Amino acid sequence: MIILIPAYEPDQQLPALIRSIRDAEPWATVVVVDDGSGPAYRDVFDAVKALGCHVIGYARNRGKGFALKTGFGFIADHLPGRNVVCADSDGQHTIIDILRVAAAVKSGSTAIVLGTRSFTGNIPARSRFGNNATRLLFTLATGQRISDTQTGLRGYPASMLPWLRSVHGERYEYELNLLLEAAQADYAITSVDIATVYLDRNSGSHFRPLADSARIYAPLLKFLASSFSAFLVDTVVFLALILITDSLLLAVLGARAVSSAVNFAVNRRLVFKHGSEKPAAQTGVRYFGLVVVLLAANFGLLAAFEALSLPVLPAKILAETVLISISFMVQQRFLFSRKNPAADPGQTFTEPSAAAHIRA
Repeated sequence: MIILIPAYEPDQQLPALIRSIRDAEPWATVVVVDDGSGPAYRDVFDAVKALGCHVIGYARNRGKGFALKTGFGFIADHLPGRNVVCADSDGQHTIIDILRVAAAVKSGSTAIVLGTRSFTGNIPARSRFGNNATRLLFTLATGQRISDTQTGLRGYPASMLPWLRSVHGERYEYELNLLLEAAQADYAITSVDIATVYLDRNSGSHFRPLADSARIYAPLLKFLASSFSAFLVDTVVFLALILITDSLLLAVLGARAVSSAVNFAVNRRLVFKHGSEKPAAQTGVRYFGLVVVLLAANFGLLAAFEALSLPVLPAKILAETVLISISFMVQQRFLFSRKNPAADPGQTFTEPSAAAHIRA
């Protein structure tokens, strides 16, 4: 097992965490990535070095995602074949929980292990709101229910390292992107319950509420915005055709033909990062096959709602809400997935300047 800790401008909680690791597991390998903290924090990293850690880094702040991928690169190059547990540097993950997550990671498995918090008790408002908002958007976009999408305590089998280095994102959005892309890479997501710890109201966090929230929510919001715009087109055309033809079937078929063409173009070019890697004709045939299936499901739901005397517009909204998650999962996993998820080695190891890597 290797414990990987990204750190930006850490306080004394970082050496305290390392000491607790050493007390519990004296021979554990710990890799600390200095995410461009600067000379003012050299004493903290020197203290970590003295406790027998590998310390690597680079001159300027690049973000948590970049730090994690740098750590994964170092481990792949210098400490291959070992499972990795990622923990935050601010003391919010106890050694007991770190070891529990480590124990849940099985060599040769294809499952990410998340240390999930319960968010009960005296939780900072921004942390509670941020997790609830991300969890809701994640569920709406993917249909998957993950209780703690923002946890920094995660375990990965050694075989995942190439894929971990290839996933897009350099800051806080990287960890959400991992969850969004896990399904298309055929990786499962499991969880272990951990304590919810916030020291001094989470004052040590470097999370920027506006900028970093925008980065985190972007992958979800892009799909939801694309789906919503297609929904608006579909609804307008649907209502117009209902008035013109007085035929539910013709209205559904005509509206879906127009809205699906719009949705395909937007998703392929703007929403899914790897959407344009495959030929448009090949992807288009599969996409419109999906449209036919969803169209049949949509028509069936609308007919059922009509039989229940539900007004046409609420029935339309309800049917689209039911089907949006299915659409996202199929498009991400099959239609617009990358050609080979693990082929790209991703970020290469950056030789540090502020804190040279050290063999413990």
